Amino acid sequence: MQMIPRNPRNGIYPATDDYVHAMEVSGAARFLFVSGTMGLDPEGKAPDSLEEQLSLIWSNIRRIFAEANMTTDNIVRLTSYLRDASYAEANQNVRIAALGNRRIPTTAIVAETLVPEWLVEIEVVAAA
Repeated sequence: MQMIPRNPRNGIYPATDDYVHAMEVSGAARFLFVSGTMGLDPEGKAPDSLEEQLSLIWSNIRRIFAEANMTTDNIVRLTSYLRDASYAEANQNVRIAALGNRRIPTTAIVAETLVPEWLVEIEVVAAA
């Protein structure tokens, strides 16, 4: 499988350092579509802090990927749903740390979550 970031530099606004405009995927045999994943512990409880929830979200995503014999290196698209716009920077920083040097197409949306205690929800598309 090959993943090629597509980041045109002319005729479009520039992408920032934390994402690319598009990811071309060729030769993929499998796709994994991950539902919105929350920062919940194994008992389904959300910790109070944004940082703890973001840490749990990425732990949960890695666990889901392990079940499919994938890693975060397989992510080709990510959408974050933030309960409050002030969470954007923390969400971005944790995403960058989770992905290392990889940059992927990503969108962050401010939305009311189904349960007020859920501060962030992330859905992912991966390919292998």
